[in-house]
Amino acid sequence: MLRRINASDVIRFGAFAATNVALFYSLRWFLRYLDPARRGRATAERQAKTILDKLGIKNVRALTEYELAVASDLIDTSLIATTWTEIGGLDDVIEALKDDVILPLSHHRLFEGSTLLAPPRGVLLYGPPGCGKTMLAKALAKEIGCHFLNLQLSSLGDKWYGESQKLVSAVFSLANIIQPVVIFVDEIDAFLRYRQHSDHETTAMMKAIFMSLWDGLESDPAARIVILGATNRPEDVDPAILRRMPLRFQVGLPDSQQRLAILKVILAKEKCDDDVDLKRLSLVTDGYSGSDLREICRVAALACVRESIRDGTEATTRDQVRGIRMDDLEGACRRHRKTGDKTPFQDFGTVS
Repeated sequence: MLRRINASDVIRFGAFAATNVALFYSLRWFLRYLDPARRGRATAERQAKTILDKLGIKNVRALTEYELAVASDLIDTSLIATTWTEIGGLDDVIEALKDDVILPLSHHRLFEGSTLLAPPRGVLLYGPPGCGKTMLAKALAKEIGCHFLNLQLSSLGDKWYGESQKLVSAVFSLANIIQPVVIFVDEIDAFLRYRQHSDHETTAMMKAIFMSLWDGLESDPAARIVILGATNRPEDVDPAILRRMPLRFQVGLPDSQQRLAILKVILAKEKCDDDVDLKRLSLVTDGYSGSDLREICRVAALACVRESIRDGTEATTRDQVRGIRMDDLEGACRRHRKTGDKTPFQDFGTVS
């Protein structure tokens, strides 16, 4: 027989349900409070909203918490000081980037209706360290006139199962919302390297989702989303990733003419004596990267300031310090070992 439900039963059931609901939300709040990444996510969301508002991106409230977390890596390009004119010796690469990346993104109406003329889905800059890959990315962000997402791999990591995959998905969903956009992944080999059986399950799923969503962009030929990668180890990048990056530019060690162009750019705003022979300096720095050349010039300029301080002169501004001399550059060249070099330093005087 069915038991008649009276008022006391309803009250007890209601109290039981209310207790369980309260317990659920209390436990949920308690777990969030214990989450060590809680404050970091809240800070990232506030930072993302500030950046999005400054960039003039509307409908910020419509973004998910994952998209906001990724949006904190957006760059305000007006704060970037690097331009094409500050990069020496890479004119061919710069012109190729202007034609193949900037042109389709900035003049997209001229390319509409053609899948062949669409901007490339992926661009890879590769070569030894210190040769200007990151500088090229900075200058591209400055000159391209669209949104630039400097994707930090740490932004995709989360200790909770499944959260990292959601963050990877948010990269592409956010890109579709704010396009045109360039997504820059520095040291791309650290994230999208060769897949192996020993890969952690989470890492393998992140790579798979990243590649599947990257390919999914091809379903919309009008999407103006470019992934720009940079690496010192192209041989470690997964072949499936390389297939998605048809444009590849080798940024190698500069030759003597390129070194001369780099030195002219570095020293363009510095006070130098008449005895400075940049052509000779470019010849004795064979195998030096652009970063090495900048360090040599920095050490030489510092020698001028150090001498002024030790001599007790009354120089109070940079203009009152003597100019860089050739012997300053020679001394800096002897002191600085080029990147990756394990051989003894070359005698500066052996080159005529």
